Amino acid sequence: MTGLTLAVPSKGRLEELTRDWFARRGLLISRPGGARSYLGVMEGEPDVTVRFFPASEIARELIRGNIDLGVTGRDLIHETSESGPQAVHFSAALDFGHADVVIAVPEAWIDVTHMHDLADVASDFRTRHGRWLRIATKYVTITRQFFARAGIAEYRIVESLGATEAAPASGVADIVVDITSTGSTLVANGLRVLEDGVMLKSEANLIASRTAEWPADKKAQLDKLLNRLGAAGF
Repeated sequence: MTGLTLAVPSKGRLEELTRDWFARRGLLISRPGGARSYLGVMEGEPDVTVRFFPASEIARELIRGNIDLGVTGRDLIHETSESGPQAVHFSAALDFGHADVVIAVPEAWIDVTHMHDLADVASDFRTRHGRWLRIATKYVTITRQFFARAGIAEYRIVESLGATEAAPASGVADIVVDITSTGSTLVANGLRVLEDGVMLKSEANLIASRTAEWPADKKAQLDKLLNRLGAAGF
């Protein structure tokens, strides 16, 4: 039988919560080689190979079809590739890792409350300031898709490598697209989320790859495992 490869987050709270989620469903994941090992086992499921990867790498490998099943954030699937959501199947939302990808503007922009207001600002920005509106973000793919749907093209993305929410105050950018769970960090930096500025609601998901190879026996094994987990197949 062709075995399944399951990838789970390799460290921190996400790893702990993922292992707890499987354990509550009777499937214990262990890391025999210790915390630095990237290979794990699922007790009672010898045909399941467990790999420990960073969450962003799990998203990429699911989309490429190099792993069969994995736990990562919905936002990372959308951000890794424009075609990412079509390359995978969201089998189960895991009810942790909740966060929203949002558009936030300075509090001082009191007349900018919705995307249509931001569209007006963007179209006038070059005339008034001699440059494009600058958006600081780590979410380049999601931003471009969302702004295209909103009909906004007059902007420049400043890829953020540090604290995105600090970009407007430091003069690096005018507004931000960032991920937030409570919004408190944005508020602390004098930023406000637009009323219709939630671009994507994210949480950790159990995700199956549509692009992996699925011979009949392997697909049957996947369906059996997903059924045991109370998750949906494809």
